[in-house]
Amino acid sequence: MDDMIRTETGSDNKFSHVKEGDTEFISGGLRDFFTYRDLGIAAATNGKVIAQLVRAKEAPEAGTGWHRHVADFHIVLMLKGWARFMYEDKPTLVKAGDCVHQRPGIVHFLFDYSEDMEYLEIAGPADFSTIPMPGPAPVPPPTPWK
Repeated sequence: MDDMIRTETGSDNKFSHVKEGDTEFISGGLRDFFTYRDLGIAAATNGKVIAQLVRAKEAPEAGTGWHRHVADFHIVLMLKGWARFMYEDKPTLVKAGDCVHQRPGIVHFLFDYSEDMEYLEIAGPADFSTIPMPGPAPVPPPTPWK
């Protein structure tokens, strides 16, 4: 039980230390045009939270489409490059060093990103769902990669 931490609610969380190279960027996540690197947090928290690195794999074409997530908590911390989102009817440029808290239920669309885009995504629960939504506003075109 040395690797367990008992929380006030009585649930068990494991200590986790994922080093560079312990996990690889892989396809098969929510979006085909991104790759994902698991940081071990979903397993350590028994599915309460997920933390993963997300990288651009292909140039933006159609983007994510309008959607919302069923999650209690969701942040994006841009580590490299940039991404452009529509949050409801507002275009939002998120650059390296920026952090966005996507409040529960916010309708959004990631429509453009740089070739070097990489962000840390943290959400709870780990198995949050994504629901397609009607778009509240027109979406600008993506910037072509050179």
